[in-house]
Amino acid sequence: MSSSPLPGDASNDPAADRTGRFVRQPNGRVRPLSPHLQIWRWHVTMTASILFRVTIGAISVGAVIAIGWLAAVAFGPDAFATARTFATSPFGLFIGFGLTVVLFSFVLNGSRHLFNDTGNGLTLKSANLLSNIAVWGPIPLAVLFWVVLFATGRVSL
Repeated sequence: MSSSPLPGDASNDPAADRTGRFVRQPNGRVRPLSPHLQIWRWHVTMTASILFRVTIGAISVGAVIAIGWLAAVAFGPDAFATARTFATSPFGLFIGFGLTVVLFSFVLNGSRHLFNDTGNGLTLKSANLLSNIAVWGPIPLAVLFWVVLFATGRVSL
């Protein structure tokens, strides 16, 4: 089995390739590097995809916090008072705001995926629009949510 020659290079030697786009693998075959290293530009759909994976991990942390809160409820009034004191502290509110951003990101990205799974929103223009909504939408939604919480008196410092 022979290796495929490099474009414009009869010697089939990756060292002769001045572009750096080809390498000799351990099995002796000459292959191009991953395409993203040469031709891909960063775009919003990549950001949305990576952000969705990050939110999956972050929402898992939120689930652990929710389980801790349920444990505090189960252990009685003293444990619940301690958990509530932490949750209403500035640091606890900061964590709550962050988890709200994560939740909205998870919902918007999940909705984007669900919409794409129906075969819709797959054109470049619509994919970019949906990705921009999924990337930038969680922050204003979380701010609005927390403004409502503070305005209605459900949360205070």
